[in-house]
Amino acid sequence: MNTVKFNKGNVKVVAHRGLSGIERENTNSAFVAAANRSYYGIETDIHRTLDGRFIINHDDTLKRVGGENISVEEVTVDVLQNIVLFDKDGTKDRMDLRPCTLENYISICKKYEKHCVLELKSEFTDEETERFINIIKELGYIENVTFISFVYDNLLKVRKFLPEQPVQFLFEEMTEEIIQRVIDDRFDVDVYYKVLTKENIQRLHDAGIKVNCWTVDRPGRAEALAELGVDYITTNILE
Repeated sequence: MNTVKFNKGNVKVVAHRGLSGIERENTNSAFVAAANRSYYGIETDIHRTLDGRFIINHDDTLKRVGGENISVEEVTVDVLQNIVLFDKDGTKDRMDLRPCTLENYISICKKYEKHCVLELKSEFTDEETERFINIIKELGYIENVTFISFVYDNLLKVRKFLPEQPVQFLFEEMTEEIIQRVIDDRFDVDVYYKVLTKENIQRLHDAGIKVNCWTVDRPGRAEALAELGVDYITTNILE
């Protein structure tokens, strides 16, 4: 199995949860699979854990990816890393498929020189925000990270510590209130692709706002978005 190629033009392509169309999402295997291909960036999701660390997982629990109805925020990293996740065929035969840490993800992106697109899933405190920023700084890779979140306050907190850091507000409905707010705060956007038009992309660009879109898996749709002028396309399988 391999990726599906499309004519991307000048668009930067981001692998959604790693190369999740081929490997189990948000695992080291998915990140390495993306890192070995032409992707500009690798997207992932972090939650806080009971012991104050940061684990990679999209959902609040491991039910969908590992069959375990365990809240990732209510146990320690050690507990989570003892759980083997499902492979793409539903089996649990691969011992490498386990939840990984923020440090794992950043280290892989750094080794392969890929941009990090890091979604903040929890509603983080100031102290937690400073802590995950410091982890990335200590790994020497903060200049290569874009923070994204559906939680607007998460991005405000990032900017409190890193005033010039790239951030993208995630949303799925384009409203005047959202457009004006991101322009005022100088936030880029990461938006559900179906709400994008040539006109609203141009308006955002005119205000200096970059446009990412999720999650695009059909080559024809991706090529149409590239023609509309989006800056980034986030995808599970396209390359």
